[in-house]
Amino acid sequence: MSEDRLLAVEERLRLLEDERDVARVVASYGPLVDTGNPAAADLWLEGGVYDVDELLMEGADAVASMVKSSPHQAFVAAGCAHFQGPVDVAVRGDEADAIGYSLMLVNAEDGFRLRRVTANHWLLARTADGWRVARRTSRKLDGSEAARLVLRRGTSLADENPL
Repeated sequence: MSEDRLLAVEERLRLLEDERDVARVVASYGPLVDTGNPAAADLWLEGGVYDVDELLMEGADAVASMVKSSPHQAFVAAGCAHFQGPVDVAVRGDEADAIGYSLMLVNAEDGFRLRRVTANHWLLARTADGWRVARRTSRKLDGSEAARLVLRRGTSLADENPL
């Protein structure tokens, strides 16, 4: 195999590994918060942001505080699932975008109820310790333009197919 061809294969392999690693960060969020584990904050950069309709969290400590909060712990105690669907990942060097959907299900007396369906844009940065969240923006899929903007942002697929 020529050196150029070997370099091309290595680049492709690194891209695939990066896409997998970004998807793993996103997928790990649900099990962490559903067990009430404030280590979910470790997914974020120290100065990272989590912007969700209901709350703006600035910094990893704010994410940890949300997980430890009484309202969140009540969801955990009752039983909940923050399901992160597959994400469309676009890696650009040491930054990556992941666009996808999430569902939050909560246990109720008569079974599980869907609390929210959300559009998500994750912006991640490569660090010495792996990929970390620089910003997550989440908006309820309630027909609003805000949710559609979240889905349009970031990936090449979204840029090629605007609404």
